[in-house]
Amino acid sequence: MTTTDITFPAHDGRPMRAAYAAPADGQKHPGVIVIHEIFGLNDDIRRITGKIADLGYAALAPDLYDRDGARLICIARTLMTLNRGEGDAFQDLDAARKFLQQQPGVDSARIGVIGFCMGGGFALMFAARAPIGVAATFYGDVPKTTEQLRGVCPVLGGYGGQDRMFVAQGRRLGKLLTEMGVDHDVKVYEDAGHSFMSRNSGFLPWIGKIGPMKAEYNPEAAEDSWKRIQAFFGRHLGH
Repeated sequence: MTTTDITFPAHDGRPMRAAYAAPADGQKHPGVIVIHEIFGLNDDIRRITGKIADLGYAALAPDLYDRDGARLICIARTLMTLNRGEGDAFQDLDAARKFLQQQPGVDSARIGVIGFCMGGGFALMFAARAPIGVAATFYGDVPKTTEQLRGVCPVLGGYGGQDRMFVAQGRRLGKLLTEMGVDHDVKVYEDAGHSFMSRNSGFLPWIGKIGPMKAEYNPEAAEDSWKRIQAFFGRHLGH
């Protein structure tokens, strides 16, 4: 499905860039917030946003880097916010949630979140703080204790077995959610590395490919992940 670049009011009222895609059938659909990787809101996140809309959801991908200042500073501030578990990025995600709820084709009572890499870490933490019905994290950071995830909704997760920097976090996520009694589906794809659902290009993704994360698109893992998203989100949000 085609995505449209829009703006919405960030938590401080200024316009923030985002990509939006939704079924055009006149019906109300659940909404899903899409949180980008460290590369920001790019064409690949737009592709993913459109694919989520193809599954029957209204999908909104905010650009968390849309702030004053140099891009590297914005990235550093966003990562610091994730590490602290509070700050502007979380407030902007909540503003995105409220904006999504207000769209005419969205069922405001059914909102989910999905994130990739950096966005996966945000998705988990945001879902523990906001009224979210279901969350998905792909190769994202995972808190070390159940206390940091207290209140989290059902969680879907996907990690690459070749990703030496994040695979242990994926296994920890499954353990923590089991201890908490939270419905979850966390899977490690043993033959995949980091970013196995992403189709990024350029120098930085190439560095990731040859580094310890073995970051590379893996069609088998990606296809299976989309099937799991459809099933898990369908069970907890409906279509």
